[in-house]
Amino acid sequence: MRYLIIGAGAIGATIGGRLAETGREVVLVARGAHAEALRADGLRLTTADGTRVHRLPVVTGPAELGELRPDDVLVLTVKTQDAIAALDTWGDAEVAGGGTAAQRLPLLCAQNGVESERLALRRFARAYGVCVWLPATFLEPGVVEALCAPLTGILHLGKAAGGADRRIREIAADLEKAGFAAPVVEDVMRWKYAKLLGNLGNAIQATTGPEPDPAKAALLVRAIREGKAAYAAAGIDHTPEAEQSAAREGKVNQPEGVRGGSSWQSLARGTGSVEADYLNGEISLLGRLHGVPTPVNDTLRHAANIFAREGLPPGAMSIEDLTALADEAAARAGS
Repeated sequence: MRYLIIGAGAIGATIGGRLAETGREVVLVARGAHAEALRADGLRLTTADGTRVHRLPVVTGPAELGELRPDDVLVLTVKTQDAIAALDTWGDAEVAGGGTAAQRLPLLCAQNGVESERLALRRFARAYGVCVWLPATFLEPGVVEALCAPLTGILHLGKAAGGADRRIREIAADLEKAGFAAPVVEDVMRWKYAKLLGNLGNAIQATTGPEPDPAKAALLVRAIREGKAAYAAAGIDHTPEAEQSAAREGKVNQPEGVRGGSSWQSLARGTGSVEADYLNGEISLLGRLHGVPTPVNDTLRHAANIFAREGLPPGAMSIEDLTALADEAAARAGS
């Protein structure tokens, strides 16, 4: 199999680089300064094992590859706000022997949130979900760090519509050889809905900084409480924290030190967008559909988007000010 990593940032580059270390064929899909750096200097990937430079094929789109191969695996690791463009571009790519990628090739959605699987299933006949537990840092073009040990990360895999098949088990075997735990599960979206609850704090990190603070933890608890209430109203199941902890215990130990998450990194790189619409916004959507107030998540989504749109530096807001905005929104929701 050849792996096409669509969006070779923190997650994509780590997965691609680790797969390449085991001899798998990998193509990195990137754009802008990051693509230029990858082509000129290679991917500089630092893991707990040390730093290595991977010189891999780099493309900006399918036209540079020509016809795709029947054994290609598409791994979607762009942020969800960029998913539609990527799915349309790569879904229409022709495959040797006839048909398109959307008709013939497997697509793995290795992203935060739960929306990309729904977007993919509209287009791809073979869509899979990946619940990503892979702390990684991407702040400089061509340079990625993923320092967890003894494993680099945990990737729960399964069919987006539920169940599993031979192909996803083959992919899981490759990932296991590359330094990941890659459990194949029948209910991957249950894991992804659970991961989403933790990701509700991404906007708090992005706007107020990644340093631990009891006030930040308290605001996250409120956001998660809203998320669980929305899940209950919608009849959505999610993996309990004890089961998640058991899956991670002793496998992915993070080094000490404060590191910003994906939304914080997006602001630090000045990308102009964050995932808040598909993290906190998912809870807002469920709340509106099922009559559950979600003022904290509404506030976090709005604040993170303002930071991205106006190019504000990450951490420029105090947690006291953010909490006050959430309190005002909660008061309005209760009136």
